[in-house]
Amino acid sequence: MLIALDAMGGDHAPMEICKGAILACSQHNDIQIALIGRPEAIKPHIETASAEILKRLNIVEAEEVIDMAEAPAVAIRRKRKSSLHIAMQMVHSGEAVGCVSAGNTGAIVAGGVLIVGRIKGIDRPGLGIPLPAVERVSLLIDVGATVRCKPLNLHQFALMGDVYMRTIQSVERPMIGLLSNGSEEIKGDELIQETRNLFKNSHLNFVGNVEGQDIPIGVTDVVVCEGLTGNILLKFIEGTGEALFSLMKAEIQKRFLAKIGMAFMLPMLKELSRRFDYERTGGTPLLGVNGAVIKAHGRSKARAISSALGVTRDFVSKNGVQAIVEELEEGGVRSGN
Repeated sequence: MLIALDAMGGDHAPMEICKGAILACSQHNDIQIALIGRPEAIKPHIETASAEILKRLNIVEAEEVIDMAEAPAVAIRRKRKSSLHIAMQMVHSGEAVGCVSAGNTGAIVAGGVLIVGRIKGIDRPGLGIPLPAVERVSLLIDVGATVRCKPLNLHQFALMGDVYMRTIQSVERPMIGLLSNGSEEIKGDELIQETRNLFKNSHLNFVGNVEGQDIPIGVTDVVVCEGLTGNILLKFIEGTGEALFSLMKAEIQKRFLAKIGMAFMLPMLKELSRRFDYERTGGTPLLGVNGAVIKAHGRSKARAISSALGVTRDFVSKNGVQAIVEELEEGGVRSGN
């Protein structure tokens, strides 16, 4: 299978993107990767790869790059020769089975809608990210694709999250929670109240409202919220984790006994770090578009890019898009358009 990779997107492009492509090819012998970007910038970073891997790396020229600060919809429309636009076009035409980018999130969402196209019946796409928790892995959706939501949008996020957890994570009957300011039925604004009624009258395994404190514990398999709240929550979780690690490191350096104790705790801390390492997940699927579009973290280095390519491979292999299409047909969820 051929996966289109935006070689110019992200804080560490193109070097780490290219290294990630090489790593992915070494781990999965059934994928080929189209590295899309400026050939003169890409070539120096892949020339040391083995001959066997080089056969599976193709450079597709792109003259333009969409920067992180550009207006998303404007950039994706105007920069038709950009690496991201070409990657999306390859998915739309069927030349590539999916695409990965660590670039501008808004442009990825806009490209998913405008170029790849929405699945029939889906009003707005949702970015869903699997979060490691105490009890389970919870999918948080949406984390930035759709900022202003209607109840129908949140209902469709829940439906797509349900399909993703069953198809990709092999959860038999995912528990769905709606993020609110309290677990009681009376809590939440008008959007939450109306969405709650939609959930209760659907076939989803809806277990009620969840609060922010429930997410790290893993009370549900899917947590549904609108994109602004989800993005803020995700960045807060990332920042809190980094801050706690830095504080712990600083305190250990101050105390001799703590340094000795650290030697005994090291295996446990490594395991915890492994569980909460975003590079293992690699990428976030843009659910609701008619193709496998995976958003990698903007700070992604080689291992994260390799993981994102692996997510794309698994999503395609398990027919993730088709599973959502079939669910919509069976459930009869109508569009609000």
